[in-house]
Amino acid sequence: MAQPAIISTDRTMLSANAIASLHDQLTQSWHSPGHPAEQLSDPWLTLVARQHRANFDLWHIEDEARTPGATDAQLADVKHRIDRTNQLRNDLAEQLDRSLLDSLTPQNLPQPNAPLNSESPGLIIDRLSILALKIYHTREEAQRADASSDHTQRNRTRLAILEEQRSDLTACLDALWNETLAGTRRFKLYRQLKMYNDPALNPAIYRNTPR
Repeated sequence: MAQPAIISTDRTMLSANAIASLHDQLTQSWHSPGHPAEQLSDPWLTLVARQHRANFDLWHIEDEARTPGATDAQLADVKHRIDRTNQLRNDLAEQLDRSLLDSLTPQNLPQPNAPLNSESPGLIIDRLSILALKIYHTREEAQRADASSDHTQRNRTRLAILEEQRSDLTACLDALWNETLAGTRRFKLYRQLKMYNDPALNPAIYRNTPR
């Protein structure tokens, strides 16, 4: 069972390693239909899981776009699904930041005069989610019984790099959260403001819509 990603003690704490662990557990479960992921009762963990699921679905939808022999109609359908899922992914990353900011408000945090971090926790968690998927699929390739020794070694090298990147990123997330709690750093909610799904903002849509 995953350790809580937010532990309620004297102050709300965020554990980046717990989030990475949850990502790994969910990725494994979703790839094993006979072993469904356990239900999460914690609202924060549920939101982390929903955001990861959007990335999981997006990864596999994009694989469909690369299927040899796919028809134009199939590719068009995949494109629409990619757009919808990517929008959901970004919306959920924003929700992660809103949830964290709401938890900080009673403590009068983040400190408005503290240095601003260029990346929010929600965006870092999104990157950790993608890294979990890369690690899972790279490990699959490194363990393929029918692959050449060169293929195996190449993917072992890639896996080591991905693991190091995730270790670095979890440390950055923990540091950002701890510094935010200490009042020495702050983050903001950065709206993605995607334009391609908005009929009023995408000229390919509004210029071709009958009036």
